[in-house]
Amino acid sequence: MKRSEPRFVVCVKNKGYAASLELRKLYQVVADVAAAKLGQIRVIDESGEDYLYPEEYFVPVQLPQAAERAVRRAAAAK
Repeated sequence: MKRSEPRFVVCVKNKGYAASLELRKLYQVVADVAAAKLGQIRVIDESGEDYLYPEEYFVPVQLPQAAERAVRRAAAAK
């Protein structure tokens, strides 16, 4: 994934996906060009797997490198 593409997003809407997405939670993005063309985004959700969701349910965030490393380490430790 290119550095200019968001690596993390915050969930701002979860209608229809309350069991899979938590509002105001940070999610890791998985690159998916085909999904982006359809207005979808692929994220690793509460199940620990990556799934497609409507792009408008998220806002991209840029984390400092140290924070990004810490989030990735925490996710890998699960």
